[in-house]
Amino acid sequence: MRKIGKQQIEDIAVGAAVLGTGGGGDPYIGKLMALQAIEEYGEVTLLDVDEVPDDALVVPSSMMGAPTVMLEKAPSGEEPILAFKNLEDYLGKKVYATFPIEAGGVNSMIPFALAAKLGIPVIDADGMGRAFPELQMVTFYLDGISATPAILADEKGNTTLLSTVDNVWTERIARAVTIQMGGSAMTAMYSMTGKNLRDSGVKNILKLEEEIGRTIRLAKEKNLNPIQELLKQIDGYELFNGKVSDINRKTESGFAKGIATFEGLHSYKGETLQLHFQNEHLLAKTDNRLLCVTPDLIAVLDAETGLPITTEGIRYGSRCIVIGIPCHPKWRTEEGIKAVGPRYFGYDVDYVPVEDLAKKGVLS
Repeated sequence: MRKIGKQQIEDIAVGAAVLGTGGGGDPYIGKLMALQAIEEYGEVTLLDVDEVPDDALVVPSSMMGAPTVMLEKAPSGEEPILAFKNLEDYLGKKVYATFPIEAGGVNSMIPFALAAKLGIPVIDADGMGRAFPELQMVTFYLDGISATPAILADEKGNTTLLSTVDNVWTERIARAVTIQMGGSAMTAMYSMTGKNLRDSGVKNILKLEEEIGRTIRLAKEKNLNPIQELLKQIDGYELFNGKVSDINRKTESGFAKGIATFEGLHSYKGETLQLHFQNEHLLAKTDNRLLCVTPDLIAVLDAETGLPITTEGIRYGSRCIVIGIPCHPKWRTEEGIKAVGPRYFGYDVDYVPVEDLAKKGVLS
């Protein structure tokens, strides 16, 4: 158990955006929400998952929708409270603590803003160890934990209660509701016990995010290369160094979808990288080599600062370094690959671990 204040929030926001693989919402907006709540209500208690009672009711708090929508439709901050209060009324029980559903600029920050306002702790765990675009793409789904009852809330005060036959149907119906709510909504779903979270969640994810953010910050203060320092810390791989030469991005069916094209620089001169995304970066390849593919993590970093760039933040002419990071072991199981592997998203390639691709290269 420890307290999370402003500096920790700053570092976690950066680390979460790295692990968010381009998705999970704008880290700047998420950070402002958390900082404002801590300024007004005080520091938040962060619990290790082993400190949570077995029978405690714990619920992740998050936003769903296309990250591009947040550029024009910023959350008010009241939506998560509305969603949680409605869920508590439905269940007839108070929520003991909250936690992030995934790593991401907004989705790692919302739990802190909510916890500060409600006076409850945040738990150091999540359901992905990265970010994925669909609601069923969590370790809880792999372990049979239901997403419903689920509450969606918007900034106008509208709420929707879902009870579905399975988590895939939760995604389908919630996505349709989110589109009607303007393309983004706050959620309270995957209510579970402390024991469920301990058995199924990805542990110590906020600690890792904080360490990543601190590594990048201190590297810049010491005039070190922040990307090289980061790669050493997370056992990551440099995939490409280049300049954005084209960006084809659209908001469709509740997702930000597209392809970013990078023209190689330095040792990558003469090569072209295509980066496919659906909210999150899912596949990186050159004309003849597969570099990294979901469920492994692909992050785009500013070549100078080392700071992560989200899918909605990719701009023509930006000089970037693209890195790959091994995913959590649960995603490398047969069930994990079926749920979030490349063929689920329509890519005609098999999953190959990023460390194997980095060693020998694989023809696309």
